[in-house]
Amino acid sequence: MTMGIQPLAVFACDPACSRGRRHAELPAPGRTEYQRDRDRVIHSSAFRRLVYKTQVFLNHEGDLFRTRLTHSLEVAQLGRSIARSLQLNEDLVEAIALAHDLGHTPFGHAGQDALNACMVAHGGFEHNLQSLRVVDRLEERYPEFDGLNLSFEAREGILKHCSERNARRLETSEPAYADGKGGIGQRFLARTQPSLEAQLCNLADEVAYNAHDIDDGVRSGLITMEQLEEVALFGRFLRQTLRHHPHLGGPVQGRRLLYETIRQMLSAQVYDVIDASRASLEQRAPDSVEAVRHAGPIVRFGEEMALQSAALKQFLLRNLYRHAQVMETTLQAKRVVADLFAAYTDSPGEMQAGFFARATRSGHPPGAARVVADYIAGMTDRFAAREHARLTGLSLLTSGP
Repeated sequence: MTMGIQPLAVFACDPACSRGRRHAELPAPGRTEYQRDRDRVIHSSAFRRLVYKTQVFLNHEGDLFRTRLTHSLEVAQLGRSIARSLQLNEDLVEAIALAHDLGHTPFGHAGQDALNACMVAHGGFEHNLQSLRVVDRLEERYPEFDGLNLSFEAREGILKHCSERNARRLETSEPAYADGKGGIGQRFLARTQPSLEAQLCNLADEVAYNAHDIDDGVRSGLITMEQLEEVALFGRFLRQTLRHHPHLGGPVQGRRLLYETIRQMLSAQVYDVIDASRASLEQRAPDSVEAVRHAGPIVRFGEEMALQSAALKQFLLRNLYRHAQVMETTLQAKRVVADLFAAYTDSPGEMQAGFFARATRSGHPPGAARVVADYIAGMTDRFAAREHARLTGLSLLTSGP
């Protein structure tokens, strides 16, 4: 027996009721607006570059570690599974999930921190805002407008957080929507919520992050199963796996034990989000997308799972992200980004021709600095490493072939 397509709930985003795009376009035959968003993201240059952008371990450190691309695919898979159970729009969830990291720098959060420090006098740098900038301005695929011209709902989901200052700045460049409810930054000024699809992607991002960083951390040898057994969320499913499959306790089956434990942990988190979110929906009973915006956060963990997930994040912060080996690479990555920023600021002609032309047209330091930041943020790990070696003569990071 196969399951049919679930109808959308009244509180889900209906593509037929989208608030539209920044530039009006005719409908696409055979595709909804959110399917169109997803397709545009997948075919973008920024999406392809995610395959060579790091999560925790740099691109050259191993072929099997997660990249921004595999992370985005995992977020999309988790998001669609949960969306189906909650009768939300799966296509919109997928579009947001696949686009949410398009603005991430090379070298993960180390690259973002370094670029933000370089841009402190020019408005700073934040990868979430940069993802929106990529889909609104930096992609060059269409003859009549910059960016991908995604729907309002997809753009809203990409912009997970935003300062009041940046929200006001964004509002000045938004089109006048027919419903008069403001643009992409308005919810941060009005302190309202995004769609349930956007809320779901935010939580699916966290679930995917924790799970694959456990896998990569153990694979790297920087954290051990013995350490993880002391973490309540992981330890519970490790012991459960060994009860059901005692033969996995030997050294030869260690990978299977890890995979099965992570699989059960992921399933439990997904079911918990579904149950807790259904309870929130029953309590608050939103009857439209607009009602969702004024209902407070709805897609969530249950109380116990939220505490256990937070404890797991703290464990990974202490034992993986701040591990001496990771920190050493982090410092090198930050230097690469800082050196690149200085080199391109002093000699914009070292950038590719299109970026050099944009920097020249800007005519003032903040504008030129933003162009340099755009250029660096779009780099893959290995291209940034090669450029650094070319411009400085140093080889801080092995960038591979």
